[in-house]
Amino acid sequence: MALDSEPKETARQRTRGVIFDIQRFAIHDGPGIRTLVFMKGCPLRCWWCQNPEGLSTSKSLGYFEYRCIQSKRCIPTCPTHALSFDGDGLHINRAACNECAMCVEVCPSGALSMAGREMDAEELVAEIEKDILLFDNSGGGVTFSGGEPLFQPAFLRESLAQCKLRGISTALETSGYTSPKVFESIIDNVDLFLFDLKLLDDEEHRKYTGVSNRIIKRNLMTLVARRREEDLVLRFPVITGINDTEKNVEEFLSFVRGLKRIKRVDLLPYHDVSEKYRRLGLAYKMTTRTAPSEERLQQIKEKLEKMGLEVGVRG
Repeated sequence: MALDSEPKETARQRTRGVIFDIQRFAIHDGPGIRTLVFMKGCPLRCWWCQNPEGLSTSKSLGYFEYRCIQSKRCIPTCPTHALSFDGDGLHINRAACNECAMCVEVCPSGALSMAGREMDAEELVAEIEKDILLFDNSGGGVTFSGGEPLFQPAFLRESLAQCKLRGISTALETSGYTSPKVFESIIDNVDLFLFDLKLLDDEEHRKYTGVSNRIIKRNLMTLVARRREEDLVLRFPVITGINDTEKNVEEFLSFVRGLKRIKRVDLLPYHDVSEKYRRLGLAYKMTTRTAPSEERLQQIKEKLEKMGLEVGVRG
């Protein structure tokens, strides 16, 4: 599907989407106490992705081996015969699995789980609204994350609009990778943008994320041009051996300097999440799995602070 196109859907279908989690009482993804909504689907394939269960819009079957008591109830339940046991435990034929979740329903120990459920915007906002007193008392709100929320533009747009109608503050965690048309369609209903900028060199960005960064930079500059710098936190994931190089850091500093009105940057240090990939049967491309050192984080932080920026480190 072209980047600037959206599926032709009916009015009812356009309010539906797929999420994989709702987390409450969050305090690091925007001001106050927040409810995080994790939406499935992402056009990027970052080697270090912290939420691989959000990459696809399809449901994702996870297997927590340490929980498995080998009751084997799941085996006869699977209609596609995708499950089998041997001396090493449960094996899942991912190509055969149709994500029906029948195995999850009969698993007595919770070793099998399904990430992903379909909701419409009204249902989602009703869930968010349960926390409205917490929002009011703390200055919090809802933060849409993922995956990439902009990968489901109609669902996101409707959910944002309904939150605003209810007076719920909204934040968006985003890679910024979407068409300018889609991006501009949600701007007015987002109170705070948590905007990732990973690699400045386009070739390097393509290598490690699978997409160009040109549209990302364009959408970021749109926010600045719209004078939304007060509502923008630029986030720099610090990935050991990939984007913490002197070259990329200096290019990041130069780009931020050119934006002029950016006031805040958050550093997001890499964490090894290879176990998540193993549970989902996905390949993990990261070869270096070491978190950036405190010394390196401090060096980058000091460089940004010398530019007059407010800098946070979000572990």
